[in-house]
Amino acid sequence: MSTPELRAFYDSKLPLEEGKDFWVFGYGSLMWNPGFPHVEVQPATLEGFHRHFCIYSFFYRGTPECPGLVLGLDVGGSCVGMAYRVPAAEREVVMDYLFEREMISGVYNPGWYDITLKTGEIVSSATFVADTRHEQYAGRLGSEELIAHLLQGVGSNGRCIEYLENTVTHLKALDIDDQGLEDLLGKAHEALKLVP
Repeated sequence: MSTPELRAFYDSKLPLEEGKDFWVFGYGSLMWNPGFPHVEVQPATLEGFHRHFCIYSFFYRGTPECPGLVLGLDVGGSCVGMAYRVPAAEREVVMDYLFEREMISGVYNPGWYDITLKTGEIVSSATFVADTRHEQYAGRLGSEELIAHLLQGVGSNGRCIEYLENTVTHLKALDIDDQGLEDLLGKAHEALKLVP
């Protein structure tokens, strides 16, 4: 879509008071590769959603014929990620970038969600949660099927397993505990040994 159409779209999804700084919540690759200007970053917790490989990837980490999986925010639990404060003057630049990056297929529902910063302050953040009605929503796959997609997926940004490895590495570096993803990586590496 054209830039004016894109801006009209995100204005409808993420309306924001003119001249006001805003926060963006990252839970996957945005944590180590935000790619947009910001003036502050700190750990934050989002309640009501958890980080999960629940999105089929047809582009970045897979293809329609051989889909991989990427992270989404699925309902239930909580998620520790990174919050970025964006100056009001950078709104159009950042929103243009985020919507082109995250909304390539419309699999996420963008909205304002309350997060708790490490300081204890509660702020509203632009957050992209999984659209459970979208064709690319994978839901809760069984362990074997999940690992099969992680091992097979290769897209424009590389192999799906590398995305999982990067996520776990950066979560550890940021001192964010996600035992579920660490266990998943261990199982994926074990399965990889069995691939001829």
